[in-house]
Amino acid sequence: QVQLVESGGGLVQPGGSLRLSCAASGRIFSIMGWYRQAPGKQRELVATITRGGNTNYADSVKGRFTISGDNNKNTVYLQMNSLKPEDTAVYLCNAKFVIGGTYWGQGTQVTVSS
Repeated sequence: QVQLVESGGGLVQPGGSLRLSCAASGRIFSIMGWYRQAPGKQRELVATITRGGNTNYADSVKGRFTISGDNNKNTVYLQMNSLKPEDTAVYLCNAKFVIGGTYWGQGTQVTVSS
């Protein structure tokens, strides 16, 4: 059974930092990443990383967020610095696997507020 276990969300002050984690069990990932969705808005790409280490970022987070991976743990991380209120959203992990299939995590809430 494929499971994506997300952690690291929470409440943080503007300018603060959070690190999100997504651990994939059951299959070896080929591409993993993070999307986010705010209430009333369309889900958008935040960042992705391939198993080989190639990364892609949304323009809105470049220079502030860093995605990284641990192949041994089949896990990706999203280090989020200089957080802004506009970053508030449910962050969802997404994974595509070597043997096929695409799955979503349940989502973790990130709230940036004074």
